[in-house]
Amino acid sequence: MTAEATGVRLECDGSVATLTLCRPDVLNAQNPAMWQAMRDFSRELPGDVRVVVVRGEGRAFSAGLDLSVAGASGPGSFAEMSALPDQECMDQIAGFQAAFNWLHRPDLVSIAAVQGHAIGAGFQLALACDLRVLAEDARFSMAEVTLGLVPDLAGTKRLVELVGYARALEICATGRRLDAAEADRIGLATLVVPVRELDGAVGDLTAGLLANDRNAVVEIKALLAGASGRTHVEQQRAEREAQTRRLRELVGRGE
Repeated sequence: MTAEATGVRLECDGSVATLTLCRPDVLNAQNPAMWQAMRDFSRELPGDVRVVVVRGEGRAFSAGLDLSVAGASGPGSFAEMSALPDQECMDQIAGFQAAFNWLHRPDLVSIAAVQGHAIGAGFQLALACDLRVLAEDARFSMAEVTLGLVPDLAGTKRLVELVGYARALEICATGRRLDAAEADRIGLATLVVPVRELDGAVGDLTAGLLANDRNAVVEIKALLAGASGRTHVEQQRAEREAQTRRLRELVGRGE
């Protein structure tokens, strides 16, 4: 299906893939068709891609869930999902989550380039990425609670890991908005730049990631991503194992 039909497109240029939400007329509000396309992208991604940049077309990253779909009666609507048996409903949500989960695949580094609103599903899409570069006009909100819902697109654990339980609870339970300065202060942002410098900053960060050995970056990501679940002793062992693999590969003795 075309980007016009799905509202999302993937463009690959060597080692860099760019995933763009392209419904600027509705501030890139998301729907199940977009999530299906995003799941498909994860399977179609060329093997030489190392960095995925996620962005929104126009003046917003994503205004969140498309309420015109959710409030209707078709696939993905509240009415349709509420009528499903529990397991079928949860299976459908798992399919939606898969559109986000692949962005922290161990062999990729993903960057969210956030301009304007990143609300609800938009906030969770930014959280799905490893790194977040924010324009100064970026605004986050976990607004699901205002609809009587919970965040369910794999964003809750990522949020707690970044800002801690108490701050995450306050953000999710109030649904309030956070500007770029606060996001930077509490650890949500990798970098905050003026709006006109967003593309350049993402490009510089991408270049820095690509300048180094791919397998070393993959090992580093695995070490850091798993660190919170390991003891100091376990983490040190993981470091030793990773370094042993690197040394063997560097001298041509890898598997």
